[in-house]
Amino acid sequence: MKFMSTIFAPAPHIPRLPDEEVRRLYPRYRWRIMESTFLGYAAFYLVRNNLSVVAKDMEVALNYSHSDIGSLLAVSAISYGVGKFVMGAVSDRSNPRTFMGFALLATALINFLFGSVGSFNVHLFLWTLNGFIQGMGWPPCGRSMGHWYSERERGLTFSIWNTSHNLGGGVTGYLAGWAMQHWGGWEYAFFVPGVLAAIGGVYLLLRLRDTPQSVGLPPIEEYNNDYPQSGAGQEDLERELGTRELLFDYVLKNKYVWLLAFANFFAYITRYSMLDWGPMYLRDMKEATVVSGGLGVLVLNFGGIPSTILFGWFSDLIGGRRGMVCVLCFIPILVAFTAMIFTPAGFLWLDMALLAAIGLFIYPVINLIVIIALDLTGKKAIGTAAGLIGLFGYLGRTVQAKGFGWMLDYFGELWGPEQAWALIIVTIIACTLAATVLMAFTWKLKPKA
Repeated sequence: MKFMSTIFAPAPHIPRLPDEEVRRLYPRYRWRIMESTFLGYAAFYLVRNNLSVVAKDMEVALNYSHSDIGSLLAVSAISYGVGKFVMGAVSDRSNPRTFMGFALLATALINFLFGSVGSFNVHLFLWTLNGFIQGMGWPPCGRSMGHWYSERERGLTFSIWNTSHNLGGGVTGYLAGWAMQHWGGWEYAFFVPGVLAAIGGVYLLLRLRDTPQSVGLPPIEEYNNDYPQSGAGQEDLERELGTRELLFDYVLKNKYVWLLAFANFFAYITRYSMLDWGPMYLRDMKEATVVSGGLGVLVLNFGGIPSTILFGWFSDLIGGRRGMVCVLCFIPILVAFTAMIFTPAGFLWLDMALLAAIGLFIYPVINLIVIIALDLTGKKAIGTAAGLIGLFGYLGRTVQAKGFGWMLDYFGELWGPEQAWALIIVTIIACTLAATVLMAFTWKLKPKA
């Protein structure tokens, strides 16, 4: 921990620049932070979500079972959740530039190693390690956005940034399938994204910066004249919090953070069900190819881009009632999954439309849950709060990854694949309903007054 606190130490504050320079440089740096964290985080997805696209091909080439693939997805999910929580607390006291750049280079290297071996035990170890290091991606972005964009613009700016999930996840779906088909081996679904992620890591080290004060600029609340509704003074807002204060006073004692964490558990089952298993589902049941199966991941991710921005802006417009927006978003998701059960093979275009609808409404929910946490805890604790919420989310992903793999093997042999897949989708619907009920308790919640 002392080693990390040294190499990842926050950039020191430097003397304030003249007012004229502040007015000239502040907009440029705000764009620079948005651009670098957006592209950098999108690159993390290139080396995280590539496995599901070629899972079926790995089964054939390496004699893996559905349960084996489920184990790989599950260990990645749980280690990501643990990494996001543990490293989230570290990131709140770190320089995003070195923290995030190092992580992206490390996860690129792991992908090269993963594609170079054919042992299940080695794959299990590497994908567990990959998940943990991937947990270093989101927290520094939350820290950066919290320091460079103020409360009244948070819904819109965070939502624009959050579409980096969709860009990275969507490109990965198509890129991994194309790389495998073009070069003829599943391993290229890890080599090609690994190269792009390594380039992204170097880019972050060159481009990203820490707080406004580290480049001679005033805090964002002063620049925007936008102090939180709580009335906290600038000295309180900029005070770095101790680890105990972060964990207990700001996060673990906050009942709404726990509520959001449990809601996120079920929301992540909804989100990742088709990201992890969608390509295989489309190939097993809807006559899709490896490329069109990967295209389903792209469609689901890209479907969430306009809605994430629109609903984030709308949540600002209605005074921060982000929980209400989340509840309303779950309704069309339930309809889309129900329709998917009754869509016959040969109508792949309709399945793609349903996946787009799911992405259209699930990604605003995932985005707004974290913004609610930021509203409640503040910019100095967002990495820790988002880490806990993310941990529960990826526990949900772990459950569905391992659980759905087991269900395919067990019920597929007992009843047949069609009935097994139908049972999985019914389970997804039940989890979506659970998330809806939990988020209903935040219906009237606004940024802390």
